[in-house]
Amino acid sequence: MSQSIARDAARILLETKSVLFNTREPFTYTSGRKGPVYVDCRRPIAFPQGRRTLMNYAADIIKNECGDVDYVAGGETAGIPYAAMIADRLEMPMLYVRKKPKGFGRMAQIEGCMDEQGADVVLIEDLQTDGGSKKVFIDVLREAGAVVKHAFVLFHYGIFPASEKNMADMGVKLHALCTWWDVLDAAKENDYFDAETLQSVESYLKAPDKWAQAS
Repeated sequence: MSQSIARDAARILLETKSVLFNTREPFTYTSGRKGPVYVDCRRPIAFPQGRRTLMNYAADIIKNECGDVDYVAGGETAGIPYAAMIADRLEMPMLYVRKKPKGFGRMAQIEGCMDEQGADVVLIEDLQTDGGSKKVFIDVLREAGAVVKHAFVLFHYGIFPASEKNMADMGVKLHALCTWWDVLDAAKENDYFDAETLQSVESYLKAPDKWAQAS
């Protein structure tokens, strides 16, 4: 991932309000943790110009960094629209992977058509915190005979050490457009927030648990 792509992607996410900072009223995450940052990677699909740029960057990263890929596979549900747009740009077959098998018909967990064994598949998702949720999709693809060596997300938190370890344990390399550090840099460059907010967010990114305990 080039620094120029990361910074521009971060700018687009800020401009579309897909990433938010709020240090006075911290966000509560699904895990129950609190923090001053929030990302909604479903939101960019509503902005044609920004979406187009992000997807062009995504296609370039996959083409240049993932080697020979036969399929792109979107994880249910947020990864599906991005996988479709990336597959279209790369003129490549697309699949999507359910979290659980469909409860009727073929009981399919992979939608689309992947007949050959040993096909190289890159998993597409919207974001990654610690990488734990990727295992369901990767395991399903591998059980169907796919080779999964790469995963791509629009946004990687980039602040949790478990993320890198979880991906390494699965034998998968993660690619992303940008991280919270890129968003912070873009916010500083473009004066999106006041100095106090930026300083607090930086403190959080360096030590999330410590920040939450102090707030």
